[in-house]
Amino acid sequence: MSTSDILQKILQTKQEEIATRSAVRGLAQIRDDAASGLPVRGFLTAMRRKIAVGEPAIIAEIKKASPSKGIIRPDFDPPAIAQSYAQGGAACLSILTDAHYFQGHESYLQAARTACNLPVIRKDFIVDPYQVYEARAIDADCILLIVAALDDAQLQTLYQLATELGMDVLIEVHDRAEMERALRLNAPLIGINNRNLRTFATSLQTTIDLLADVPAEVLLVTESGIHTQADVQLMREHGIHAFLVGEAFMRAENPGEELKRLFY
Repeated sequence: MSTSDILQKILQTKQEEIATRSAVRGLAQIRDDAASGLPVRGFLTAMRRKIAVGEPAIIAEIKKASPSKGIIRPDFDPPAIAQSYAQGGAACLSILTDAHYFQGHESYLQAARTACNLPVIRKDFIVDPYQVYEARAIDADCILLIVAALDDAQLQTLYQLATELGMDVLIEVHDRAEMERALRLNAPLIGINNRNLRTFATSLQTTIDLLADVPAEVLLVTESGIHTQADVQLMREHGIHAFLVGEAFMRAENPGEELKRLFY
């Protein structure tokens, strides 16, 4: 099955999930839940603060499994991992909440956020306003919007709603065409995923190739494929100081120590 097929399958599952959830808890209720969420922690602000003092801004990911790799971390303790990341020098956390494909859960986000002071992004396939309200209701400080999964109208609507709710938004792109679409939003935070959506292969060259397209005021995050100190060095030599890293940390015995070793 090709990745675009997998993405389509995931998006179909999401629509079914949203229908099921909104039948149990309607849009009006989830809106109210969002309004009474905990105060937002500035996700973008936390990253800029790190970069301002010459440190890397690391979004450290808490992820149990993936569709392509299966179980990544059998001993999975989100609060302990979150604390270890905070001690290791992470700027923010990324928490997978997709249950069907990544064995994630909303409760993991809440538990990890409670365990430390770091802002948290809800990492999921967000395709509907319901999920944006839901993200704020579970105290997410930021959401991920994947350009490959959305048309321009959806992107605009979801981005605007998240911003109105006080959250930051990480817009994720994979290639130049997606980058052009992302830039139309004038979003201050863009992530380049180095994983090819068709082959699953990762190449840091993807980030390097798209660098010239990005305005100076946009904070650029490189995602996927960071495994060694040489990878980090390569990115920093190209002026990239923001990273989203998951697997390299998740496979280590102590994720926070691995973060420190890789970046500091």
